[in-house]
Amino acid sequence: MSVRRLHSEQPASFDFSAENLEWAQRVIKRYPEGRQASAVIPILMRAQEQEGWISKPAIEYVADMLSMPYIRVLEVATFYTQFQLQPVGAKAHIQVCGTTPCMLRGAEDLIRVCKNKIANKPFTLSEDGNFSWEEVECAGTCVNAPMIQIFKDTYEDLTPEILEDLIAKIDAGKEIKPGSQQEGRIGSAPAEGPVTLTDPALYDGSVVKYGLGAGIPEESAEESQPADQLPVEKAVPKETDAKAAASEAKPGVAIDKQAHKTDGDAPALLEAPADGVADNLKEISGIGPKIEAKLNGLGVYHFSQIAAWTDENCAFVDAQLSFRGRIARENWIEQAKTLAAGGETDFSKRVEAGEVDSSKSKGDS
Repeated sequence: MSVRRLHSEQPASFDFSAENLEWAQRVIKRYPEGRQASAVIPILMRAQEQEGWISKPAIEYVADMLSMPYIRVLEVATFYTQFQLQPVGAKAHIQVCGTTPCMLRGAEDLIRVCKNKIANKPFTLSEDGNFSWEEVECAGTCVNAPMIQIFKDTYEDLTPEILEDLIAKIDAGKEIKPGSQQEGRIGSAPAEGPVTLTDPALYDGSVVKYGLGAGIPEESAEESQPADQLPVEKAVPKETDAKAAASEAKPGVAIDKQAHKTDGDAPALLEAPADGVADNLKEISGIGPKIEAKLNGLGVYHFSQIAAWTDENCAFVDAQLSFRGRIARENWIEQAKTLAAGGETDFSKRVEAGEVDSSKSKGDS
């Protein structure tokens, strides 16, 4: 292992932002008295996310927060190579995977791009201070080699031209999409497109953020992270004006909620769809025929009903489904709000055009 030392130039001090301090205090409370040191890695990572790197004042700040000797936190920061011990690019620190699969697929060409566009040597800031790079060992997306990692996100199936374009977009402040950069590829599915597990009901949500094809909804990074990690934002919305919209929908006949005693609080449920016509719930990405049948059996027939669900309503419905947590993971509520208002989503357009097999009513969906 290489020797890792603190940078020769250090800031005068370090303090968490108010938001990060509140987050850190919540994390510390997870551990019993006297065991706060168990929080050292996530809190160091939060310090790095705030500043871009780990400084000596940050190490001492975290040590004081956790009642740890400075040397113990220093040991952690210098042992794990995920911690940057010197300033990195303000806009991006690019980690190029150089392990065998990536090297065989062109990692050396990506490194040449970094040398030409950023700096000739790793861990050296670009002239404007916006970029830096390094070569790392396996980052775990071998099937999509070659790849890079920028902060928490990976960018895969790269060519030198694609990497140059990514750097240019980052420099210009444009949004870039993580995951495979090969058009139409979903996660690590075959390059020609998925041939198995095409029913979205089979997915557990771990790949939803890639969001292309196979009925997998496009989600933001925030929605795929635990609620106690930055950015702090619950995936399941609170009550909104959609509740009012639901109450204005033509009512059906309410059913007995006591017949479904379970977690949470039952939402508005109906014995039959309003005017005898149910919405096509399969237009919501993540709802196939089986899930639609379960929802109908429960008393859910309309987009406006789903759009009005609260956290407690979601807990209630979630308990009836095969995989808990799918309502938030697959972003049903936001989709339902759009559809209830008469709008369309990219997924509902594909359902309408008959392009989504998993939305068709058949026994194996």
